Formats: sequence, C-alpha cells, structure tokens
Amino acid sequence: MSDPLRRHPAGRPPAAERAARRDAALDAAVAELCEGGLERLTMAAVARRAGSSKESLYTWFGSKQGMVAAVIRRESAATNERVEAALRRPGADHRGVLVGIARNLLGLLTGEVSLALNRAAMSSPALAAELLAHGRHTTGPIVEGYLARLGLEDPDDAFRLLYGLTVQDAQIRALLGEAPPDAAEKDDRARRAVDRFVALTGLRSAVPRL
Repeated sequence: MSDPLRRHPAGRPPAAERAARRDAALDAAVAELCEGGLERLTMAAVARRAGSSKESLYTWFGSKQGMVAAVIRRESAATNERVEAALRRPGADHRGVLVGIARNLLGLLTGEVSLALNRAAMSSPALAAELLAHGRHTTGPIVEGYLARLGLEDPDDAFRLLYGLTVQDAQIRALLGEAPPDAAEKDDRARRAVDRFVALTGLRSAVPRL
C-alpha cells in the first residue's frame, strides 16, 4: 500500500482531492439545510455528514453563513451553465429555447434546494444579497442577451415578462408549503407561458441574430 505522505511530501492532499472534499462538504450543507433550515444548520452536523472536520470547514468557508453563500454561488454557476447550454443547442428554434428556459426556471425556483436557500435568505440580509447577486443578477443577463438577439428592444423588460408568465405564484406557494408542480405540470406551464410571451412580443417569425 502506498504511503499518502510519500505521494504528497507536504502532507497535504492534491488540489483535486481538496476540491472534492470541499464539494462533499457543500453537498452535506445542502442536505442539512433542506432537512432543518438555516437555524438548525451547524458546522458540526455538516462535518459529520461529510466525514470532514470543523476545522476544515472553517478554513474553507469561514463561517456557517460563508458556507451557505458558497452553496449559493455553486448552485448559481451550475444554473448558468445549464442556461448557456440550452441557448447553444444546435438547430433549436427560438420557441423551443424559450420553453427550455421557462421549464428550467420553474424547476429551479420550485426545487428543494432553491426553496431552502430562499428560506435561509429570508432570515439573513447577507444571504439575501448573495442570492440576488448570484441568482437573478447573473442568470437574468444571460437570458436577456438571447432576447436581445431576437430583436426585442427592451430585453430586461422582456425577461421580466417571461419570468412572470412562467413562475406566477408557483414559488411563493411552494415556500408556504404547497407541493410544487410536478414534471408534467412544469412542461405544460412552460409551454403556455411561452405561447403567451410569443403572442405578446410578436416573436413568431423572429430569428436570433448572431
């Protein structure tokens, strides 16, 4: 059996292993947050679930709030990657792209992790600012850029319209404890939202500009 200290003379795991351990800690933080909310989330519970140490968590994140902020940034980065991938789908017409965006919005905003993060943000101004900065203020411009390429003069207003038609009161109802829409309902709501959006904005014959 090889000696890990021989492989790593400084006694430290390689960067990839450290990143994997940090990700495992964030996975554990998400699970704890979904199960008990921000008030019951503790560094000790996350360390136990992740098989890590509290010292490592404090080194990586600084505090419980810092750990949740790191979860928000990771979730935002993953969301933005999915949105950008949807916008790059070869051969997709604008309606199909918009339906995909609408479906993703519903899935994201009524999903368990998003609901847990929104509940946490309601009790923490710092996390609320983090959620805005790495949520609406990063994902919105990506979609707005696509809407601008479709020729809409006010892409920010157009995104607000698409968002409102899609999400409506689904997120607030889920936050209040109502069951979120299932997959079939999300598909139906996304298609109906885009139908209304296309009708209101006149995008029937629009072709994205390069």
